[in-house]
Amino acid sequence: MSVFADLVARLADLLQPLFDASATAVAIVLFTALVRLLVHPLSRAAARGQRARVALQPKIAELRKKHAKNPEKLQKAVLELHAAEKVSPLSGCLPSLCQLPAFFLLYHLFSNTTIGGEANALLGHKLFAAPLGDRWFDALGEGGVFGAQGLVYVGLFVIVAGVAAFNYRRTKLMMAAGSAGVPAVGDEQVPGLAASMGAVGKVMPFMSFFTLVTVAVVPLAAALYVVTSTTWSAVERAFLYPVNPAPVGSSAGTAK
Repeated sequence: MSVFADLVARLADLLQPLFDASATAVAIVLFTALVRLLVHPLSRAAARGQRARVALQPKIAELRKKHAKNPEKLQKAVLELHAAEKVSPLSGCLPSLCQLPAFFLLYHLFSNTTIGGEANALLGHKLFAAPLGDRWFDALGEGGVFGAQGLVYVGLFVIVAGVAAFNYRRTKLMMAAGSAGVPAVGDEQVPGLAASMGAVGKVMPFMSFFTLVTVAVVPLAAALYVVTSTTWSAVERAFLYPVNPAPVGSSAGTAK
């Protein structure tokens, strides 16, 4: 923890001449961008994997007809198909899982009053008027929603809401078009999950709005990570998962 705190402090010192009191906040944004850049190859691999899973749907449909009366054989056949085609149903989870350590590092760094037995000096750093170790509820007690601190969170909420609305529209369009990148309701990558996938399909368009809750309850430093990462994801997915992709056969290899 102390090593990570030292890295953040050193980066903030480098940015100090340009961003003054908000240098640490900018350092967190740059740190988030670096994490996302490092994870980007996994995101591209996940996109290729999703296109490969979409390409397997005709074969899975044939297996469903062939083993309609034997769910166990159907499940085994589908898993064998995935193994033969070297397609993992879970590959899309890797980018998100790899980002969790960075988020929790920031969360704990700006939640602890001491680091290595010494006072945590980073808690006094700010984004404009809002301390990076405070939460939205703290800002409400220092001038209300439209106070100096509250306006910082209003700005973050506006960004998150804009990104969520963008994601909502894209997800609805992609689900309607049956595009890669969203689970098609009724499709079974692994038999027996149709009901679960149907529920996910109904909730997915609204999932980006849940980020608003996260931004409100975590320390501002962690909220900056979430806002930056969410914005990056929206732009990244717009390129990796186009709303109107080419036919499956010709698009499987577009993301490399």
